[in-house]
Amino acid sequence: MSPASQVFSRYASGNPSVDASITEMLRQVGDGFDRRLLAEMMSAVYRLGQDHASTGDLKILNTALKELRYAFKVFRPYRHVRKVATFGSSRVTRRHPAYAQASEFGRRMAKAGWMVITGAASGIMKAGHEGAGRTASFGLNIRLPFEQEANPVIARDQKLINCKYFFTRKLLFLKESHATALFPGGFGTLDEGFESLTLVQTGKSDPRPIVFVESPGTPFWEPLLRFFDDQLVREGMVSASERAIYDVARDAREAAEIILRFYAVYHSLRYVDDQLVLRIRRRLPSRAVSQLNREFRDLLADGVFRQGGALSEEADEPELRHLPRLIFPFNRRDYGRLLALIRLINRARG
Repeated sequence: MSPASQVFSRYASGNPSVDASITEMLRQVGDGFDRRLLAEMMSAVYRLGQDHASTGDLKILNTALKELRYAFKVFRPYRHVRKVATFGSSRVTRRHPAYAQASEFGRRMAKAGWMVITGAASGIMKAGHEGAGRTASFGLNIRLPFEQEANPVIARDQKLINCKYFFTRKLLFLKESHATALFPGGFGTLDEGFESLTLVQTGKSDPRPIVFVESPGTPFWEPLLRFFDDQLVREGMVSASERAIYDVARDAREAAEIILRFYAVYHSLRYVDDQLVLRIRRRLPSRAVSQLNREFRDLLADGVFRQGGALSEEADEPELRHLPRLIFPFNRRDYGRLLALIRLINRARG
């Protein structure tokens, strides 16, 4: 088998000489799997030329790729730190009760060792950064003709990233964070909130706490959440179990507690073939595993819930080798129930 065919095991340019040139360029880059991914990306670029893609299409792909490459580089040194994506209106002033709540929330999350990602502008975004402080803040700014100058907390910081496209910005918010906090806001906040809900509901994002944060005395989210129950659930547009995908907090303190509690025992997950592997901070008592097998059998494609150690397929994450595992053949369908299972795990006493 030629070096080029080893690299291009699935997707190639269709031109053997181009494939050989790409293989040579990537010879010293990464491991075999990374080289294959890079080769496929370069092949896709070549095919765009062969397809006579329009200049407009090329501009979109060119900008998106450059934005994501740079953002991944900025986030990489901080990947070991948990982060909360914090959304809310840029038009909220200090006089609005949500401003103080967002600032308090940022302070509490930073004190717990988390970082706060916002859209980097004014209002709720500025408040969240003020509470967290510059060191614990990330900014994902969007280039608009209005509203979106970076706030002074994050301005000119190396952790401020400017995006041209909303879709790359939203991808980064979800990919690089471990929780979503929604403060009062307009269309943008709703868009970002529904993005979080949809990706968790469909399993396109790992399970995460999604918290609608109220301000004392001002039930901003109550009508929307009532609509979820009275219309979406009642009409069968979402299942009753999917109510577990989100929480509502009465204030910043409760919002921070909900998020931190989500990771009290649960740590992270990974799929290994047909098995879902939940990494947990401590081994569950046998009675808790028995309870899971009784109450969450509907999540199993077959088999049972069992505990164990790291699987051989997880060798590329040695920093997580020490964590116990809860392993089961998940049906990859009922993600609301999966969230309910994680919450039960977090309440289990060792």
